Amino acid sequence: MHKIWKQSATLLGVSILAMAAYLGLLQINGNFHEVLPGELYRSAQPTPHQLADYIERYGIKTVINLRGPSQRAWYKDEVATAERLAAQHVDFQMSVRRQLTPEESQRLIALMRDAPKPILIHCLAGADRTGLASVIYLQQIAHIDEDTAEWQLSPIYGHLNLPFLKAYAMDETWEGLEQLLGIESRDLG
Repeated sequence: MHKIWKQSATLLGVSILAMAAYLGLLQINGNFHEVLPGELYRSAQPTPHQLADYIERYGIKTVINLRGPSQRAWYKDEVATAERLAAQHVDFQMSVRRQLTPEESQRLIALMRDAPKPILIHCLAGADRTGLASVIYLQQIAHIDEDTAEWQLSPIYGHLNLPFLKAYAMDETWEGLEQLLGIESRDLG
């Protein structure tokens, strides 16, 4: 019995280390992903060099910052880079700890629907707020099926949908939006 417990503990430890390494790798590479080719891209907070590369390489026309306006250098650099490369810069402030209201969700849908494409959306880590925005875009704007869209809120992109984590507010926002929009929901967990 002791041997089985020790093997299980070792396996759990290795799994946790592997997940931590994967999440770290996502951050090192900027957690940049193509969501819908030629239409929607997602990332963590880009450096000015990364942002310039994304705009030039993918023809980004709109950068949607889900962190909101700031007086910090990252924000000033981002706005300046977007302006220099003729990309529209839009702020839509979200908190990873708080669900969006139905009105905020509708504003985000309208913003992404009406923004010049391709769009790059980002938050700090590119996992939680960006994941929610990507699910909403795919399901409500691109009309991709719910099961496919919901992969955007998954560990693949660094989002851990566990009810005891602060980022679970993104999952709760999506579940509430599904009810509001009459989408037959399935549990994300």
